[in-house]
Amino acid sequence: MTELLRTHATARITVLATEGSAPRGAGTAMTVTVDSVEGTIGGGNLEYRAIEQARLLLAYPDGAWRVQDYPLGPLLGQCCGGRVRLLIERMDGPLPEGDVLVFGQDRVRREPGDAPLPAARGARPQQGERWLSPSDMPRTPLMLFGAGHVGRAVARVLEGLPYLVGWYDTRPDYADTPGVTLCAETDIEQCVAELQGHGAILIMTHDHALDYRLARSALAGTARYIGLIGSRTKRARFVSRLEAEGLDVTRLVCPVGLPGIAGKEPAVIATAIAAQLLLECAP
Repeated sequence: MTELLRTHATARITVLATEGSAPRGAGTAMTVTVDSVEGTIGGGNLEYRAIEQARLLLAYPDGAWRVQDYPLGPLLGQCCGGRVRLLIERMDGPLPEGDVLVFGQDRVRREPGDAPLPAARGARPQQGERWLSPSDMPRTPLMLFGAGHVGRAVARVLEGLPYLVGWYDTRPDYADTPGVTLCAETDIEQCVAELQGHGAILIMTHDHALDYRLARSALAGTARYIGLIGSRTKRARFVSRLEAEGLDVTRLVCPVGLPGIAGKEPAVIATAIAAQLLLECAP
């Protein structure tokens, strides 16, 4: 959205409230320019009409806005049967360099030619500052270890899902893989130890010994979900050793992935993993 505001006349559509059955919940938002859209409020005739109204608003001055109620069945012919109230705003823009951009509770000042600099969290926006909404989805931190065939398939399927992914591998050959952080084996366990609270960990490296060390570090921490790729035999061997070290293995999910989804192809495994994550470790 930042780049759209810097380069295009932009309108923002936000779901203010819903009643009954509706495609998306309150707070969902999307951005509209004369020739593009970013995000979705649920598709269908509701979104089509909203985009149409947003583009009409682009002809109005910055700051123009309107609130519209849509009974989905009577007005739009959608069988959901609910009602949706939308706020459509003409956003200020395009933005020049040097403005202060406010992301949620983070204020970031961009000076011409400089990288963003962090400012005080939670500070009130000042006159002349611009407000940029963050993604409408909260995201769960997720650490993915391994950039092999399954790891790459998992990284692809997680795009667009509510996870903030950190992706790691120890092999220099994978240093140029987009999104992968090369991490030495001596440091990789520290990465796991740093993930606390509600986050998720997926372990699928090329090395069973490294998998074991990562699983041990993960179980010693407080991650909400710990997934380990492998067979039931691998699980039995790992569990035996981990329990001998005094660790509680009840959080260890191995084999990883939603039961009942058959197939060993990387894309199938990745889909099963993503489905399980959404069931067990959603924001």
